Amino acid sequence: MSGAYSAESYIQITSDSELMLGEETMRDATIESVASPITGGPSSKPGVKFWVGAALVLAIVAGAIVFGPRFFARRADHSTPSSPLIVNVSVPLQRELETRLQFLGQFSAVERVELRAQVGGTLTQIGFKDGDIVRKGDLLFEIDPTPYQIKLSQATAQLESAHARFDLASRELSRAETLKRTDAGTVENVDQRAAEQQTAQAAIDDAQAFIRDAQFDLDHCRITAPFTGRIGTHLVSVGNLVSGSRAGNGPTTLLTTLVSLNPIYLDFDMSESDYMAFLRERQKQKRSLADRVEASLSDEVSFDRSGTLNFIDNALDRSSGTIHARATMPNGDLLLTPGGFARVRLALSTPAQVLLVPDASVLPDQSDHIVLTVGPDNVVTPKKVELGDLRYGLRVVRSGLTPNDRVVIDGVSVAAPGSKVSPHDGTIQLASDAGKN
Repeated sequence: MSGAYSAESYIQITSDSELMLGEETMRDATIESVASPITGGPSSKPGVKFWVGAALVLAIVAGAIVFGPRFFARRADHSTPSSPLIVNVSVPLQRELETRLQFLGQFSAVERVELRAQVGGTLTQIGFKDGDIVRKGDLLFEIDPTPYQIKLSQATAQLESAHARFDLASRELSRAETLKRTDAGTVENVDQRAAEQQTAQAAIDDAQAFIRDAQFDLDHCRITAPFTGRIGTHLVSVGNLVSGSRAGNGPTTLLTTLVSLNPIYLDFDMSESDYMAFLRERQKQKRSLADRVEASLSDEVSFDRSGTLNFIDNALDRSSGTIHARATMPNGDLLLTPGGFARVRLALSTPAQVLLVPDASVLPDQSDHIVLTVGPDNVVTPKKVELGDLRYGLRVVRSGLTPNDRVVIDGVSVAAPGSKVSPHDGTIQLASDAGKN
């Protein structure tokens, strides 16, 4: 006989036991009522067999309560097997796309200058409003020219004096030479007059140098724009005394800054792996395709601005593992501002066939990435892939997948590698926003 009982068996045993105990109790009660050794009448106390039977009934009922549900639950578990998890799968999308790299760049001015005075004096005029676009040659600042006009007048007077001495020395030299020819003069006298003429000529040259020096200082009392660009705020107001140094070896007063706007630089850094990919693709190109750069501002979704890559540094930065690159971009609308940020795309090759999967289907695996696929036996198989950038809202897969692989696009979180699933056909949708391309 089996040691396991069904609920019906427990109930039957309980009923039979209660019936047997009832009959036994009645029999005992009849015997005790017939002959009581003490009183001769019926006894009011239950017998020993009654209590034994009651305890047995209680034990059977308790066992049915405790072990009955577990028995039925175990039988239900064995009779209802778990069903495979449902996931959506799809083959990768195929598109003709060009290979390109994407970075974050920052604009900088092609030309930038700190305007400082080369001569000292009192600032008498400011010829611009802060933030104006100024043209090359426009007057920006003027320093009181009076001291330098006086200096120029002194140098001019010295030049006139030097010319007078030169004229006198020339006439005396001529007379000395005439007297020598008539034997009335000496050779020594001629030499002395010639030396005096040369000294006078040197005085003229010295005076002319003083004039140029004075004229230089006077000219630099007017500070003009060296190129066309946007000027900053003035840092010195009219009436202040500014200091200047023509050689730049003394203290000078910073007046303002000026930056050029058109064209403008776009600086960005490439990682070592991106740099190697750029070099290899560039070697394959016979045209300047690898030098084309596209940019998009922070409030733009499309890459409508184009420029030319014109500089790559000569060494990788050891601290960051990147190399600095720079592109030149036209800025006719003056919307590009030095210091602003932009997304940068660098085209590497002509369009070629690539595979696209949802970015959510790509899982990190330590330093690599994997994509979950479902084989013909409906078993989940991970595949290591090499990724590209986001295109049309989808992730480019450079290698690791085939066009016939069924990629898990929905239910990635529940599809464990090696588990069996119930795949349903899904669809990979391209982003409707063309700016995400």
